Amino acid sequence: MTDGKEINSLGRIESRIFLLRGQRVMLSMHLAELYELEPRVLVQAVTRNIERFPDDLMFRLSAEEFANLKSQFVISSWGGIRRAAPYAFTEQGVAMLSSVLRSDRAIRVNIGIMRAFVRLRQMLATHAELARKLKELEKKYDAQFKVVFDAIRELMTPSEPRKKGAIGFAPLVREGGKEH
Repeated sequence: MTDGKEINSLGRIESRIFLLRGQRVMLSMHLAELYELEPRVLVQAVTRNIERFPDDLMFRLSAEEFANLKSQFVISSWGGIRRAAPYAFTEQGVAMLSSVLRSDRAIRVNIGIMRAFVRLRQMLATHAELARKLKELEKKYDAQFKVVFDAIRELMTPSEPRKKGAIGFAPLVREGGKEH
């Protein structure tokens, strides 16, 4: 059994938030793990209440997305071979899960997840604000500081471009406060 501290571990939750189809999502098997449910139990609860989960709150991964996702996990945490692709839940979809899963644990997990999504938004806003301020400073000062500004800008950019052929999503990884 997982204790309350682990439930609210933002790092643990954030490591399970992916960028997929241009949205930050959590996958059904990771949510089931956090809720301490079998993935099939979570999916059954959702399908019994499918009217609460329109496509903008939840969608099933395509076969190609699923295959690509599985290839990114070198050590399988999937519990063996899975026949069906997992569902992806947006932040609002995860919030809707709280109306379907009503246990005390589900409430605590959802609070932790909502905090993780808020923290990610704050980090993105901070990064955007920092870039804006840097641009303003660069306009103010002459060319002698250009090298400094270029170095700072280089530190703010992702280190490696994605491999060709990668499809649609990437886990959010933070190094020095940057999101890749």
